[in-house]
This record gives sequence, C-alpha cells and structure tokens, in this order.
Amino acid sequence: MKLLLDTCVWGGVQSELITAGYDVIWTGNWSEDPGDEEILATAYRECRILVTLDNDFGELAIFRGTAHHGILRLVNLSTRQQASVCLQVLARYGNELASGAILTAELNRVRIRLPMNNNEN
Repeated sequence: MKLLLDTCVWGGVQSELITAGYDVIWTGNWSEDPGDEEILATAYRECRILVTLDNDFGELAIFRGTAHHGILRLVNLSTRQQASVCLQVLARYGNELASGAILTAELNRVRIRLPMNNNEN
C-alpha cells in the first residue's frame, strides 16, 4: 500500500510504516510546502492514501469533489500514538481506504465515510 504523509504528521511515522512494509513518502522531506491542493493532487497521481492531521483535505474531497485515493485523518493523538494508530487503522481498514474512503481516527474511535461511488472519488 502506498501512502503520502502530510507535513503535520510526525516524521517518525514514516520509518515505522516503512518498517511495516508500506511504501511511504513524507512531505516534510520536500524542499517546500506546495499547499493542500497540490499535496492531494500528488497523492492522487501516485495512487497514495493521504495521511494527515488537517481537516482541510476532507473538505477539499467532500465539498469540492477533489479526486483522491483515500484519506486518513489522525485526531488528538500524541506524536508517539500516530504511528501505532496509523498501523492499526491501515491493517483493519486498508481496503476501505484503498476504495477511496475518508477515515478519521482517534485513539479509541474510527469514523468512516465511504465514497459515494467507487468509480468516482
């Protein structure tokens, strides 16, 4: 599974996900922040699930209809909790994310917004 981590996600999450076998890019390694629209467009072009702390990506996807390959938003997690929650959610809900779902994950709660049509995100 291919993932794109937003800059706001703790950088240590990248190494933990790579160790677990995921193909991961972290925007914190980029020379500059291109903005939310370009980050989401890059994730889409590269067929990557976007992992973020920012709710703006959900708004882009839901209200503007911006194409995506799944979004995982982490909420109210410490930096150390981000990797473990991410790994748990990906293991349990990877198929939903890969089908274009938007998931919001807290420590003991996951909310799932399935795509309206699996052919159009």
